[in-house]
Amino acid sequence: MGLRLKFNLVLLAVFLGGFAVTGYVSRTLLDRHAREQVLGEARLVMEAALAVRVYTVDQVRPHLVGQMDKVFLPQTVPAFAATETLNHLRRNYANYAYKEATLNPTNLRDRPADWEADLIHSFRNRADQKEISGERDTPTGRLLYVAHPIRIESPACLQCHSTPDVAPPSMIRIYGPANGFGWKLDEVVGAQVVSVPMSVPLENAAQAFRTFMLSLAAVFVVVFIVLNLLLSWLIIRPVTRLSAAADKVSTGDFEQPEFAEKGGDEVAVLASSFNRMRRSLEKAMQMIDG
Repeated sequence: MGLRLKFNLVLLAVFLGGFAVTGYVSRTLLDRHAREQVLGEARLVMEAALAVRVYTVDQVRPHLVGQMDKVFLPQTVPAFAATETLNHLRRNYANYAYKEATLNPTNLRDRPADWEADLIHSFRNRADQKEISGERDTPTGRLLYVAHPIRIESPACLQCHSTPDVAPPSMIRIYGPANGFGWKLDEVVGAQVVSVPMSVPLENAAQAFRTFMLSLAAVFVVVFIVLNLLLSWLIIRPVTRLSAAADKVSTGDFEQPEFAEKGGDEVAVLASSFNRMRRSLEKAMQMIDG
């Protein structure tokens, strides 16, 4: 096996190992960054929903609560206000979703899907759990969701959700007496769930990964060519000439000129040693012939 082939095999093995490790690490980091980006977007939507709820309670409800006996205004309900506001977001961002899923909702549109019910039960079973995030596949692509518990922390909420007889009659006329009652103070009754699509960030991460790996492969090809040229110029060619000259000298052909001994690298040292050996061998042959 020639020196060039050995060199190229070692170089190729080192590159393939480094290429595989670099590919794994870079893909992992890019996917993690994409997920963190989507998670940040989901939390931003959640904060927007919380801001709408606070605004409704502090700024809207006090001005309309006096009319509750005559007419029930859903706009005074924080959950309704947040859901309606963020539904407007879906007009331009159809795959973004916000829902206040409730096990026993007043408004039946808030009934949870099976996976949302699992989130609610998880919050009910673990009082210290403040957030759950995860991923799920849907017909429109992969989504990341973030969920926060809906806990009854104010006795004012029980005015509409304890028993039908104390609820505003105007609310009973709209939603009926069968749903949204029996809630208790400090009980987790539902979950705020934000869903954000992951397809675009993941595709961007995949595109960045492909670009990076192709660039890395192109750099290796250039380095491979340059190293082979340097190997030929600095090592293969001088060693080949030394080998050919040594072969001729070993057969008694002393007409070969001495090699130039320029520099102090290993090839120059080898050339100097060869020249001394050639001169010593030539003198020894002359002594024998004499």
